[in-house]
Amino acid sequence: MKIAVLCGGLSNERDVSISTGTGAARALRALGHQVVLMDLFLGYPRPFADASEVFTVREELGSAAIGDHSPDLDEVRAMRPDPECIVGPNVLTICRAADIVFLALHGEEGENGKVQALLDLHGIPYTGSGYLGSAIAMNKALSKMLLRENGIATPQSVTLQRGDTAPDIALPCVVKPCSGGSSVGTSIVRTADELDAALALAFRYEAKVLIETYISGRELTVGVMDGRAMPVIEIIPKSGFYDYKNKYLAGATDEICPAQIGPEATARVQRLAERVYAALMIDVYCRCDFLWDTAADEIYCLEANTLPGMTPTSLIPQMAAAEGMDYGALCEQIIAVSMKKYRK
Repeated sequence: MKIAVLCGGLSNERDVSISTGTGAARALRALGHQVVLMDLFLGYPRPFADASEVFTVREELGSAAIGDHSPDLDEVRAMRPDPECIVGPNVLTICRAADIVFLALHGEEGENGKVQALLDLHGIPYTGSGYLGSAIAMNKALSKMLLRENGIATPQSVTLQRGDTAPDIALPCVVKPCSGGSSVGTSIVRTADELDAALALAFRYEAKVLIETYISGRELTVGVMDGRAMPVIEIIPKSGFYDYKNKYLAGATDEICPAQIGPEATARVQRLAERVYAALMIDVYCRCDFLWDTAADEIYCLEANTLPGMTPTSLIPQMAAAEGMDYGALCEQIIAVSMKKYRK
């Protein structure tokens, strides 16, 4: 197959996305596919006579390393003379020449449905959920409403717009951007003095912010592929909470796969993940994050990620490995499940 792998872009998870895209492109090439790896924002600036020829050029996008903080997006914008559009030169032309686009994008500009809708308008097949499920899952305020309507527990929350006065709220609480990812801009607030700083940090990334009840419990995550739950992973940061640094700094977090929570709790979390997948109108695959308050025996859904990390050591590849599926086979399964939508 001719496969265009799209990564990078203008998300705070840009570095993670480039790592995902690099890993996926290498794995798919090793399986015999013709693959072009492109940065959504920077595009493919080199000239070509026919878009088909770029699939035979094995190029990388520089370092796929992930630092301990999110990238400076102003520096990225300065790399293009016309930074207003998130789609770089030749991206659509090359995507039209592909059999399918493998979306290795993460974060708001990649998971919020805009890129999916653009590809839909051009009749270009792509991996992962469609624009509607992507948009719903990315907006935490909206997804929480749908979860509650479907009887799925999620922490209580209030939503603030920039300029709103913060309400009196029980502490501790969690403050986060409404549509962010990788815990960028997220804080756990334990005292009243910390609230203003946490709000200021979250508002740096978005004009809408969520203040959420803090739940103490075991952190669990479950992938769902084609409506079926994958093995459960328990996430145990060695210090602090599961923030950007603890997600991507090697050795900062223990990830137990499969989670040692017993068969009954495992089945319970897996069924919940499948319900979240359906309630948020997600298709193909996703990863659902939960907190299990063991004292109250209540499992809360925090969010669903429609394009979860796919670096070779990310959580979804670990779940697949626990089922005996290697990284390359997982990439091919994502493509196969995605292609089912276009054969109807």
